[in-house]
Amino acid sequence: MSEDKIKSLAEKFIAQKKDALLEVAKDYPKKKSLPIDYSELVKFNAELCDELIDFPDKVIKIFEDVVNTQNIPVNFEGEVKFHVRFNLPKGFSIKIRDVTSENINKFFSVDGVITRVSDVLPKVYVGVFQCPLCGKRKEIEQEKTRNLIVPSVCDDCKKMVRFKLLPEESKFIDIQRLEIQEPLELLRGGEEARKIEIWLTDDLTGKVLPGNIINVTGVMKLIPPKDINDAVYRKFIDANNLNVVDREFTEVDLSEDDIKKIKEFAESPDIAKKFTDSIAPTIYGYKEIKEAMALQLFGGSKFELPDKTKTRGETHLLLIGDPGVAKSKLLTGASNIAPKSIYVSGKGTSAAGLTATAEKDEFAEGAWVLKAGALVLASGGLACIDEFDKMESDDRAAMHEALEQQTISIAKAGIIAKFKSETCVLAAANPKFGRFSGEKAISDQFNIPPTLLSRFDLIFPLRDIMDATQDQGIARYVIMAYTGKKEELLIPKIDVEFIRKYIAYARKNIIPVLGETAQKKIEEFYLRLRRESGGDTVQITARQLEGLIRLSCASAKMRLKGVVENEDVDRAIRLTTYSMNLIARDKTTGKIDVDIITHGPKEKRDKIRVMSDIIENLTDNGKMNCNMEDVIKVAKEQGIDEKDAKNFIENAKKEGRIFEPKSGLLGMIA
Repeated sequence: MSEDKIKSLAEKFIAQKKDALLEVAKDYPKKKSLPIDYSELVKFNAELCDELIDFPDKVIKIFEDVVNTQNIPVNFEGEVKFHVRFNLPKGFSIKIRDVTSENINKFFSVDGVITRVSDVLPKVYVGVFQCPLCGKRKEIEQEKTRNLIVPSVCDDCKKMVRFKLLPEESKFIDIQRLEIQEPLELLRGGEEARKIEIWLTDDLTGKVLPGNIINVTGVMKLIPPKDINDAVYRKFIDANNLNVVDREFTEVDLSEDDIKKIKEFAESPDIAKKFTDSIAPTIYGYKEIKEAMALQLFGGSKFELPDKTKTRGETHLLLIGDPGVAKSKLLTGASNIAPKSIYVSGKGTSAAGLTATAEKDEFAEGAWVLKAGALVLASGGLACIDEFDKMESDDRAAMHEALEQQTISIAKAGIIAKFKSETCVLAAANPKFGRFSGEKAISDQFNIPPTLLSRFDLIFPLRDIMDATQDQGIARYVIMAYTGKKEELLIPKIDVEFIRKYIAYARKNIIPVLGETAQKKIEEFYLRLRRESGGDTVQITARQLEGLIRLSCASAKMRLKGVVENEDVDRAIRLTTYSMNLIARDKTTGKIDVDIITHGPKEKRDKIRVMSDIIENLTDNGKMNCNMEDVIKVAKEQGIDEKDAKNFIENAKKEGRIFEPKSGLLGMIA
């Protein structure tokens, strides 16, 4: 189609959009773009649509020239430049991995999650150059790539000279570079997400953050290599339009038949067992742990309260225990069936790789870039973190906000940003001393601070205990995996693809609320445990109560119920009690004591309190320090043996509660 014909058609079409253009002009420069839907253009002229797909640069330029020649009143003193933004239907969307050389200079759209965002920088789009010999000025419209096109021969003096760019007379436009990767929903276990660079200009810039899922419509362009002998070019998409997709699991396509099957399956009487048996079926046992993992995949309900704070819907689980008890395989099993998941190891993960950061990067030519980490990229899904105890202390500290507030804040180099991180965390950790001990506090056995431990709704210890029945079951499952046969016990009870679709449907469409009977049951359970608490023993806190509600809502969501019923509360109470019995039951009193998780048994806490009082009393009356031998002597008199007293002194020194100014002397730190 000739340019004249395209221009004629564009003029007729824009004439029909005059009212929409006037609305845009009212808010100029806040609004600069006229949106055009592909379906409107098809009805107007199908041949023009074909031309747009095959020769987008030509068609878009003609449309923008037509729009900018309209006599539109604008309340703005500077240069006025409108843009035309096209919306393409889903049929023109391409997977990032399928963007190849066939798409060069073609018009299409891609979906992706933003991993990196550069700062917004000015770029020359019309350069004014001056000849250093005769002073002649020459105006050159620049190409989409970052290379500056400079004239080499002066039209007046006909000399080959080095022209000088005149920035004050040239025209600039804002530009921002993004990197997007394939949405995690598209990937299957172990696949690496493909990435592509996106260039935004003018009013498209400054609108997105890492972690946002976006749909980009644009033209594929090439970046020439720096080495003229290099034949390999880099590709990027010059964005014409951008839309933030604020929905979970956008890539999980559900047909009417899928939805019908999902609703039928939800009526199964043993639905929880079927989901439980489908998680890591090659791993023997761990029924309660797998059931909790199944509920975690569905997530609870999120609500915004009147004061604008939000309730957390995501459940966090921590698996702790002996090496070789299949913790990593359980994580892999959950990751494989989750519709959206990411798997990382704490050993090789930094705070930036796990949360988010701002740093200087070659991607933006040494400028500051915002980067999204695993918890941001997996927002709305599951993040599996193996070797959780191997993370550096700074990296674990960065997780506090992500686990509770469901956001990640960055304040660095003048960049202040907040990312959404509505991610379920399933973590696994090994004890410092090889084997897990029920006698010590979890915080003493794992390199995980108590404040971070408290963020997990359920903690499950996995122990390698000598048990003939269990040993036989494990041996049978391990051997079956190597027979080469499709053993029935090792096959998931539900097809993995169906599980993904079922979870995606439930998370998108079901938001359970607490029914009256469920409210009463949860309240009675909470108040009963609070009444049974006594002295320094606390059986349950408000944080465990919230976790109980999240699990109850997840159970209702698994059954596609909009109201939480007694069955759901019973399941949540059973799993919570199971976890608490394993990690928080005091062997001396026989009661649940949540403080055991972070500070150890009450007997140990009492000894610590007594030892602190002893040192404090011995350093009274203006004394700066006391003799260690005196401390141990008084401790013995109060029923604390020498070994426990010395252990307390060593631990207190490490924690900075006491100091040793001189060998054999101790002092309290105020």
